[in-house]
Amino acid sequence: MIVDDHELVRHGTRGILRAHPGWQVVGEAADGKGAVQMAETLLPDMAILDIAMPNLDGLEATRQILKVAPNTKVLILTMHDSFQMVRRILEAGAQGYILKTDLAANLVKAVREVSQGKLFLTPRVSEIVLQGAPDTENCAARTEAAKVSPTPREFQIIRLLAQGKSNKESASLLNISTRTVECYRARAMRKLNLKSTAEVVRYAIRNKIVEA
Repeated sequence: MIVDDHELVRHGTRGILRAHPGWQVVGEAADGKGAVQMAETLLPDMAILDIAMPNLDGLEATRQILKVAPNTKVLILTMHDSFQMVRRILEAGAQGYILKTDLAANLVKAVREVSQGKLFLTPRVSEIVLQGAPDTENCAARTEAAKVSPTPREFQIIRLLAQGKSNKESASLLNISTRTVECYRARAMRKLNLKSTAEVVRYAIRNKIVEA
């Protein structure tokens, strides 16, 4: 299953996969919420997901797909190669991380290895993991560690808020109550010392939680 909000990327990915004997593209979706619904219906062997999508991003879509289709393996496509992004993607349960710039050269190998239960990282991403976070990122990590860190769910709320989602929309996307969203939002903003929505957006962009 291919999931990306850009039709050109879906077309290119589909072409590479269909050229490989024995592989079949069973479905395509343009957003995270549609991907979860499709995965629950189709139960694909593998889902290839973009990280930045409408409705649900690739991280939350990965978590929800693995709940409704636990045997599906997830391969993430992204333009980002930061240490924090690698960590978030692997923590979400994805088994592969491929940069879009490496798509043509590495997609077939990535699908083959992930389908065999192996972890696949493109060469640039492997270097990042082996080297660890750069000094500037370590400095930022130490600064944040001095505070009480938000939980993964609180980070999800921050991401949706920065994307312009209302509390009601966030609740619908995450299948929780609006009141619960409000609680997570207030707690996350307090932990991060953010006073307004504008500060939330700046924080999310600075930490690559959302794209500018």
